[in-house]
Amino acid sequence: MGRYSRLRRIQQMDPHQDFERIYRWIVHHEFPRDYLHGTSIAFLRDYGVPRISRLLDRTQEFERAGQKRYDDTVLLMYEMVREGMDSEHGRAAARHLNRIHGRYRIPEEDFLYVLATTVVGPKRWIDRFGWRRLCEQETESLALVGRRTGEMMGLSGVPGTYAAFERLHDDYEREMFAYDPANRRVAAATLRILASWYPAPLRRPASRVVLAVLDEPLLKALGFRPQPRPLRAAVHRAFRARAALIRLLPARPERFPRKPKARTYPFGWTLDDLGPHWAHSRPPAPPTDGTPAERPAAPAQPPSPRAPRQETR
Repeated sequence: MGRYSRLRRIQQMDPHQDFERIYRWIVHHEFPRDYLHGTSIAFLRDYGVPRISRLLDRTQEFERAGQKRYDDTVLLMYEMVREGMDSEHGRAAARHLNRIHGRYRIPEEDFLYVLATTVVGPKRWIDRFGWRRLCEQETESLALVGRRTGEMMGLSGVPGTYAAFERLHDDYEREMFAYDPANRRVAAATLRILASWYPAPLRRPASRVVLAVLDEPLLKALGFRPQPRPLRAAVHRAFRARAALIRLLPARPERFPRKPKARTYPFGWTLDDLGPHWAHSRPPAPPTDGTPAERPAAPAQPPSPRAPRQETR
């Protein structure tokens, strides 16, 4: 398969009909590492909002089990789309996600912003550092997966297009970004997680590389100073060189998708492994069929059967 063969196929597809398939191609074939990098930056953006970071700081999830919290967030999205979002397994994953969120009183606008970061963050990273930019069909597929996720969480006012997600994302940050000590504590804990993936001598440089790709409003909200201009330029050049190299490589074959490799679960995981231990005994909140649930601050929690355990490799 040629490097651009899959792109040509995607450009002939209708994202409204094929958005899940296109999304899986983005995540598992065309941009697996770039999508993960964009998602990681999206996590950090959430901490620029004091209301969000204070909640995360109170739970101490990142301090006590940061790698698991990171892995679970990535894997829950993977589980929702693995067999199709409206499959039995996809709906079980959505129920589990709602079960976890149901413990907290979270304003719906915060849910919508966090959802928007998972759409806008990967798109902007790929366009900036990927081996090519996302085409229109890929961009809208990211947005449609985000929309369906929001519907299954029972949210109202979920954007239906990428442009609408981007407006929500940027307007919310302009209004809500502000420094708070909790922002820095949670961000520092996350940076420690990202740095821990590397040998000890490289951990401090790895943290500085992450900071070098963050924009100034986010750095200010997190309480970090911008990295020196030469370092930022060097990091940018390194990522662009990587993109140029990938552009020369053959496309990933259809039969060899790149799947998540969670450090927390070296021998695989089940859906019930994901999330805090207390979430496994809570009544599951079923995903909606597109009609937002009425709830003042958190997803509704009507009972339904517990999702079966399914081993994932």
